[in-house]
Amino acid sequence: MSARTAALVRPRGASLVPASCNVRRADYCDAEQVLRRCLIVDDNERFLEIARLSLERQGLEVAGTATSIAGALLEAAVLRPDVVLVDVALGEESGFELTRRLVEDFPELRARVVLISTRGEEDLADLIASSPAAGFLSKSLLSATAVLNLVDAGGR
Repeated sequence: MSARTAALVRPRGASLVPASCNVRRADYCDAEQVLRRCLIVDDNERFLEIARLSLERQGLEVAGTATSIAGALLEAAVLRPDVVLVDVALGEESGFELTRRLVEDFPELRARVVLISTRGEEDLADLIASSPAAGFLSKSLLSATAVLNLVDAGGR
């Protein structure tokens, strides 16, 4: 293999490994482009469907949805999502309580739970600050990029 061909098949600094000219050049993994599996928890079925379609269109895999604390804990155990979006108000249940339980039962979800709501962040600031969630997103600003940026930043 010529030096010119070797430069085309290997990144700078990598050791030279003979390769056939029939082998396609490997694409290298970009951690920023890795899709994350997501669980969405909200008591509004219509919102769940709209959010699922929107986030999946933007490249975030929605592995499942739940409408209650019990359903969310079961889905989290079965699906092992990378990110969980939790509405702060789940009917008669609390999204803040669910967030606490998710992190307690699944420590790998610490800083990977994102609280969502139609209410403003300023209305919930104290509750958000005392929760183990990565942070908060308004439902009107919910996007795959916003979720991943918040989680990748390690929280607030």
